[in-house]
Amino acid sequence: MTIVIGGDLKHIPAGEFKSRCLAVMDEVQATGESVLVTKHGKPVVKLVPAKGTDDYIFGYMAGKAKIVGDIVSPVTPLDDWDSLK
Repeated sequence: MTIVIGGDLKHIPAGEFKSRCLAVMDEVQATGESVLVTKHGKPVVKLVPAKGTDDYIFGYMAGKAKIVGDIVSPVTPLDDWDSLK
């Protein structure tokens, strides 16, 4: 695989990236280093390692609230409900 190190960023020609895409993705994941894909020597796209699932929206508030009392029963007594009479 021809990944050229130029400056602080590795770069690879688009044609080679196309044929070696999965290998380049594996390397980015393993090393944590970004790779710049170039076309005719000009930057086109930057492949960066993805963040972990720490940013996942569900469950991020887990343990932040406290349930006090009965949250299932109605607030008003059932005798006050006109629809039950």
